[in-house]
Amino acid sequence: MRWLDEDQQHAWRAYIMGTELLQHQLDRELREEHEISFSEYEILVRLSETENGRMRMASLADAMSHSRSRVTHTIARMEKADLVQRAAAESDGRGVEAVMTDAGHRKLVEAAPTHVRGVRAHLVDVASSEDFAALGRIFNDVSDRLLQGKPEDADIR
Repeated sequence: MRWLDEDQQHAWRAYIMGTELLQHQLDRELREEHEISFSEYEILVRLSETENGRMRMASLADAMSHSRSRVTHTIARMEKADLVQRAAAESDGRGVEAVMTDAGHRKLVEAAPTHVRGVRAHLVDVASSEDFAALGRIFNDVSDRLLQGKPEDADIR
């Protein structure tokens, strides 16, 4: 067993605390200013990045690294707020897709500046451009390694 040395342990704990605090802060800002959670915002972002504002529920869960049940519960809340609706998959009619509504698109457009301002103030502007680029490279590598060999239908929690 290779234990973490003191510097590695310090960096690991800083990462854990920093990511928890950052996500909590971004969530708080979105909730206070737009009455939307960080997870709901991310769902709207993912849907907006598709050609027709639609995405299979399973693919949405995978893209967000959330369990399918968590995404289902979040989508149910968003349906009540008229931000999304569920519909039969256009491609085969068998699966279920989340579909962004016009109200969901408006909410995304309203909330995006708050989110970007928060990401910039709490992360991007805190690091040098070199450190931020290194962070991106590191977590691309982490994601690639963890996703290798992942069964297609496994939930990431």
